[in-house]
Amino acid sequence: MPAPAAEWYARMSELGDKLGTTVTEEDRTAEFSFGKWNLIAETGLFGLPFAQDRRRSDETLPQITAALEGLGHGSDDASLGFSVATQLASCAVPLARFGSPALRERYEHAVSAGRLIGAHAITEPEAGSDALAMSTCAAFTGDDYVLNGHKAFISNGPIADLIVVYALTGVPGTFTGLTAFIVPRDTDGLTLSEPLDKMGLRCSPLGTADLVGVRVPADHVVGQVGGGSWLLSHVMAREILFIAAGQVGQMQRRLDACTGRARGRVQFGQPIGAFQAVSHKIVDMRISVETARYWLYDTTTRMVAGEDVTARVAMTKIVVSEANVATARTAVQVFGGAGYLSETGIERGLRDAIAGTIYSGTSEIQRNKVAAVMGLGENGGQSW
Repeated sequence: MPAPAAEWYARMSELGDKLGTTVTEEDRTAEFSFGKWNLIAETGLFGLPFAQDRRRSDETLPQITAALEGLGHGSDDASLGFSVATQLASCAVPLARFGSPALRERYEHAVSAGRLIGAHAITEPEAGSDALAMSTCAAFTGDDYVLNGHKAFISNGPIADLIVVYALTGVPGTFTGLTAFIVPRDTDGLTLSEPLDKMGLRCSPLGTADLVGVRVPADHVVGQVGGGSWLLSHVMAREILFIAAGQVGQMQRRLDACTGRARGRVQFGQPIGAFQAVSHKIVDMRISVETARYWLYDTTTRMVAGEDVTARVAMTKIVVSEANVATARTAVQVFGGAGYLSETGIERGLRDAIAGTIYSGTSEIQRNKVAAVMGLGENGGQSW
């Protein structure tokens, strides 16, 4: 790990240790912590994607992934890490790589400073994982675009100040049919829902959006008209790595906790780690953590080098998200009855992990992508 990335890991891990003290109560109330958000923002993490030359915006990916892994390791608040990753992927990355000079001048500093919280609106109730099947449309009226439609499953949506909305501007179902727009929260006709109640990641607000006659200036197009599918592919690949980084950190924290439990919990006259049934579970956890970390950083390195990592990103998501669920379930077993109690936070780790095989493209969609790259079928190749 390069020195700057190592420094980011250490900094965020140390900060994370200070952020996890109230997670159990916040999880009960599903309350987003703006205080914690501000502490993250003060580190400068949200500014890492921005480079003077937009073509170099990926050069800090190693630092970003290291920082997010450190945060996941240091903090027991997976929801906070998820919202942070969403800010970086949904808003900072598209602005940094595809935003016009005018858009960057208007929004970059506030996004970098965390004063504006970002989200992206992609999914629709009927389209699901098939992004090209969306029906939200944007009609050009001369100086503006008018957006109409409904979006679902928007991470950070209820608290977002800026929404990157993907909408149809061309032929439905085609790769050049989508365009991305920055839509400020206070735009007339945009209605963001209250947070939806959900199983895990409860402190990371999830919501919906209704767009009725939402008028957006033409200069708020992100990238080019018709370039939304390319932008979405770019953004989702990085979102997958950012979220995976946090999950790797969480798995390392879980491994540390289980190792300590196995050494300190005595049953039948000896530490439970002396029993193969327990020690082998923990060994498998370590293998999962180190495998996930390898995939994360190898794929990140290849992405920075400019390789085609379409299949590797999909495989990384499968490896990391499924390992996260498996290790979380093992942790409940290792902690036994205590692991089933909310106050220990162990069961929360399992609830938080489950959605990882669904959001940012399900495990099934990721396998479709790999199959398509292998020439085994086209289905899923354009899904996110």
